[in-house]
Amino acid sequence: MNPAALRDICIVAAEAGARVLRDLRDRPRDVRFKGRTDLVTDADKAAEEAVLRILRERAPGTKVLAEESGAQGEGDICFVVDPLDGTTNYAHGIPIFACTVGAEENGVVVAGCTVDPMRGETFVAGRGLGAEVRTETGSRALRVSAAAELVEAVLCTGFPYGDRDKLPRLDGFWELGLKPWDVAAGQLLVEEAGGVVTRFDGSPHRLAGGEIVAAPPALHPKMVQVLSALR
Repeated sequence: MNPAALRDICIVAAEAGARVLRDLRDRPRDVRFKGRTDLVTDADKAAEEAVLRILRERAPGTKVLAEESGAQGEGDICFVVDPLDGTTNYAHGIPIFACTVGAEENGVVVAGCTVDPMRGETFVAGRGLGAEVRTETGSRALRVSAAAELVEAVLCTGFPYGDRDKLPRLDGFWELGLKPWDVAAGQLLVEEAGGVVTRFDGSPHRLAGGEIVAAPPALHPKMVQVLSALR
């Protein structure tokens, strides 16, 4: 399948998962701990099943790596699924969370979609096809910011535990302790919006590498310089 076809599958799958999250949000939660600070709820599992159902229908037999159910299937193409990015927020009634689905081929992310059901925003990207955000009123292309100096930039990081929130409209981002489903769709969204995504030392980003730095081309080398010096 080409990037456009994979992108469309990611969109339908992520939207299905997001609908489940929205529908279950105000109901009583069954919250459990996978680790000391790593939550999982019944909504994670329900949303993941909705995503997997779409993937089974649209791409039967394709390899899938999902946060809650692990790896299944085989082949060069793999869908990477985070059914609920922002579980801690979701479990505590904070309306900042998303469902995200990416597709990688031979280790390279080629399509992705992240749906924010509370804001009604769908972020989509395909390798070589650009990145955009879609809403009920239309769509617009995504481009990285023009910030070129660290003092001009709004930067963000996260804490290496459990699920993390999507924080849009930042100039640069870095984080440790990441899993493939945390970054698959986001990596491509940044790259197709004109940004650079690497490891802390500037080497190519790897889904299973556990670290990421993402920024506009002018800002990225300066972030890498600082991060490399701190290691």
